Amino acid sequence: MVPAAGTGTRLGDEQPKQYHLLAGRPMIRHALETLCASPRIQRVFVVLAEGDVIWERFDWTELGVKLSVLRCGGPTRADSVLNGLLAVSAAVKPDDWVLVHDAARPCLSSAQLDGLIEQAGNDETGGILAVPVADTLKRSGPDGRIEATVPREYLWQAQTPQMFRYGLLREALEHSGAVTDESGAVEALGHRPLLVAADASNLKVTYPADLALAEKILLERKYA
Repeated sequence: MVPAAGTGTRLGDEQPKQYHLLAGRPMIRHALETLCASPRIQRVFVVLAEGDVIWERFDWTELGVKLSVLRCGGPTRADSVLNGLLAVSAAVKPDDWVLVHDAARPCLSSAQLDGLIEQAGNDETGGILAVPVADTLKRSGPDGRIEATVPREYLWQAQTPQMFRYGLLREALEHSGAVTDESGAVEALGHRPLLVAADASNLKVTYPADLALAEKILLERKYA
């Protein structure tokens, strides 16, 4: 499931971030290609805002029959994912695995995807792709000065996909407060998801400078 109902205003573009052209194609398409090409994935759902008129401007037919569009996006990522889960409830079972991936992470590789499915698929709770924090972390005070240096040992930067059973994920999101990812909702129920090591190439495009790096990664893979 790929929630794509946001606007991505920090990128400084008039259109939603997921449609920004990257290596000649909409940003969201790169991750969709990886997901749709995986023989381990049966269906790929994109959750759009109800009034999204940009999706139809592009040809998605090459991605095949796995891809479906759900026009039930909400004001937040959690709302969009929960709305999507409710919309597909008749097609899935409580124990089916669901992967949620950011539309703005175009550089997901098949190896990263396979690694998550293999490891989290054998875990009781599920898990997420993540990267150990390498930089020194500083916590600031309200005056913009360093208040403390935060030990980076055991700290990870969360990525996507995040993979959980349908029933658990739906329950978690139905009872969650203000969470920024699916794992946070699952954690709030008392579970401890597995961390599956990925790498920095699975970056999230947030700022204009991220676009050039993401495009470089995609083009290097294409011509490798």
